[in-house]
Amino acid sequence: MADRNLETENPLLAPTGLPDFAAIRPEHIVPAVKQIVSHATQRLAEIEQHLAPTWEGSLGQLEKLDPPFEYGWKPVGHLFGVLNSDELRTAYETILPEVVQFGLRASQSEPIYKCLKELRSSDEWSRLSEAQQRIITDRIKGAELSGIALEGQQRERFNAIEQELSQLSTDFSNHVLDATKAYSLDITNPVDTEGWPQTLRNLAAKAWNSAHTESEKPATPAEGPWRITLEPPLFSPFMEHCRNRELREQLYRAFVTRASAGELNNDPLITRILSLRKEKAKLLGYRNYAEISLARKMAPSVDAIRQMFKDLRTAAWDAAVQDLEDIKKLRETRGETSPLQVWDVAFWAERLREERYAYTDDELRPYFPFEKVLDGLFQLLGRLFEVSIHRQTDVSVWHPDVRFYRVHNASGDHVASFYLDAFSRPENKRGGAWMDDCLGRRKTGDQVQLPVAHLVCNQTPPHGDTPSLMSFREVETLFHEMGHGLQHMLTKVDYADCAGINGIEWDAVELPSQFMENWCYHRPTLMGLTGHYQTGAPLPDTLFEKVRAAKNYRAGSMTLRQLLFGMTDIELHTEFDPNGSESVHELNRRLSQQTSVLPLLPEDRSLCSFQHIFSGGYAAGYYSYKWAEILSADAFSAFEEAGLDDPATILETGRRFRDTVLSLGGSRHPMDVFRAFRGREPQVAALLRHSGLGPKA
Repeated sequence: MADRNLETENPLLAPTGLPDFAAIRPEHIVPAVKQIVSHATQRLAEIEQHLAPTWEGSLGQLEKLDPPFEYGWKPVGHLFGVLNSDELRTAYETILPEVVQFGLRASQSEPIYKCLKELRSSDEWSRLSEAQQRIITDRIKGAELSGIALEGQQRERFNAIEQELSQLSTDFSNHVLDATKAYSLDITNPVDTEGWPQTLRNLAAKAWNSAHTESEKPATPAEGPWRITLEPPLFSPFMEHCRNRELREQLYRAFVTRASAGELNNDPLITRILSLRKEKAKLLGYRNYAEISLARKMAPSVDAIRQMFKDLRTAAWDAAVQDLEDIKKLRETRGETSPLQVWDVAFWAERLREERYAYTDDELRPYFPFEKVLDGLFQLLGRLFEVSIHRQTDVSVWHPDVRFYRVHNASGDHVASFYLDAFSRPENKRGGAWMDDCLGRRKTGDQVQLPVAHLVCNQTPPHGDTPSLMSFREVETLFHEMGHGLQHMLTKVDYADCAGINGIEWDAVELPSQFMENWCYHRPTLMGLTGHYQTGAPLPDTLFEKVRAAKNYRAGSMTLRQLLFGMTDIELHTEFDPNGSESVHELNRRLSQQTSVLPLLPEDRSLCSFQHIFSGGYAAGYYSYKWAEILSADAFSAFEEAGLDDPATILETGRRFRDTVLSLGGSRHPMDVFRAFRGREPQVAALLRHSGLGPKA
C-alpha cells in the first residue's frame, strides 16, 4: 500500500503545470522514472507497429513520448546540479542506466529509421516546412550516430559503450564536486588578510562558520577565522588579493590538481572516456570522435577550427606577451626580484589593473546590488525585445533563494517563464553558471506549452544585512545566461525538437549569450544597472570610464587561455592516443607552448576538472565559444551601426534580432538565421575590434 501511495502522490509523475520542486525527494526518483521508462517502452513498441511515412504518422507520434520525461526525468537532472546529496546521487545513478537504455532503444529503432528515410524520399517531403525537414534530417543523423547501422556484436558493444560513458560522465562530475568540497584553507592570522576586499572577508568568515556550526565563537569578517575554498566566489578574489605568496601557491596548486589523486582521481576516467569515444567513432565509421561531434555542428571541418585557432592566436600572441611584460615591470618597481610564477599572475594583474585604471572590484560592488542589476537587465530586455518580466512568489522551488518570473510580450501575453538560482551554495550546487530548459515550447492540438528556463549562477550571496553585491564579472555572467534563456523563451517554433535552443548546431548556441555581455559596456545600460546599496547613487562617471577603458585589459592573455582549452579538446579527440606514451597532461603542456607565455606548472592537472568536455556537452566542441563569439560580436556591431543611443533604431534592430536569432530556434540553419538578421555572413573583424586585438575602426 505504501508503494502505491508513493506512486499516486509522486510529484515526478505530474503530467502538467510546473514541477513541484519543493516536494521532490530522492525516494521519488527510482519508482517514478521506472514507471515512465516502462510506459514509454510499451508506447514506443505500439508506435512502431503503426508508423506511416508522413509527419503525423511518424514524428507526430514520437513527440508524445517526450512530456513524461520532461516532467519526471529533467527535474532529477536539474536537482543533481543544484541540490546534490548522497541520497539523490544514489537514486540518480540507480535509474540512469534504464534511461540511457531507453534512449538507445528509441534512437536505434529500425522501423522509425526506415520510415523517416522513406518520408525524406517521398513526395510528402516537399510539403513539409523547413523546420519539419530539419527535425527529420537530424533524427536520421542522430540514429546513424547512435549505431542504427550496427548489428550483432557491434550493436551490443556500441550500447555498452554508451552506458559506460554515461556513468563515467556522472562519476567525473561527482569527483570534481567532491574534490572541490573536500579542500579548504583556514586563515587564522589577520596579517594574512591585509589587502582583502570586504566581500572576500564576509564570504570567508561565512564559509568558516558553515563548516563549524558547533563553534561557541563564530567567525567575524573583521577578526576571523576565515576559510577559503576552491569555489570561484572565494578562490578568484583570494588569488587576486592575498599578499601572502605561499598561501597563493598552496591554493593554486590545490585548484589545478583537483580530482587528480586518491579515490576522486579523474585521470583513469579521462583515459577510459577518450578510449571509449575513440572506439565509438571507429564503430560508426569515423576517423575520430571530433568527426562525430562536427557531424551536427556548424563548423565544416576540424581544419576550419584549427584555422580559426591559428588566426586568433596570431592576433593575440603579441598582446599576451606584452601583458606579461607589463606585470613583470610592475613587480620590479615594487621590489619583487623572485621569478614570476603562475600563482603570482592573478595577484599582480589585479595590482596593474588597479594602477592603470585606478579602481578595484570592491569599489564597484556596492554599486551593483543584485536587485538593481536585475531591474536594469529587465528594463534593457524591454527596450530591446519588447518584453516585460514579473516575479511570481507562489511557485514551488528547490531552495528559498530561488525566484520565479513570468515573461510577457508587448501585448501583455504570457509567453514564457524562468527560475533564477543566483547564489553560490558550495555544499550542494556545482560551480559555474548555466541555462537549462525546464519545459520546452511545444504545440499539442490547439494547446501550446510555454517554455520555462532554469538560469543558474554562482554569484556572491547576501551576508547578514548586506545584500548580494555583484562583481562586474558576475554581472556579465548573469547577462550571458539570460541570453541563453531568451533564445529558449522567445522562440516562436511549435515543434519541440527545434524550439528554443533545441536543434541549433552547438557551435552557434553561444551567440545570444555572448551578445548580451556586450551591453554591460553600453553606458546607459550599465548606469541603469547601478545604484549604491546604501545611498542609491549611480556609478560615478569616472568609475564607468575606467570600467570601459579596462574592458580589453589582458584580452590577449584571455584569448590564448580559451584557445588552449579549445586546442587541447580538439587534439584529445583527433590525434591523441589514450593508450600511447604521451599523457593527456603532457599533451596539454605541449600545446600550451603555443598559447601560454608563462609555462604551465609541471604538476598542473586541470584536465581532471575540465567538466565541459568530460561531463558536459562540449566534447570536441569547446571551440564553440570562440566560433560563436565571432557571430555574437558581428551581431552586436549591427546595433552599433544602427546607433546605440537611438531608441527607435535600437528597437527596430532588437525586433529583427528577436524575430530571427531568438525566435527561429533550430528551425533553420544558423548561417541562414544569421544572414536573415545581418544581411550577410559573419566577419571576424568585429570580434578583433571589440577585443582590442584588431583595427579600431
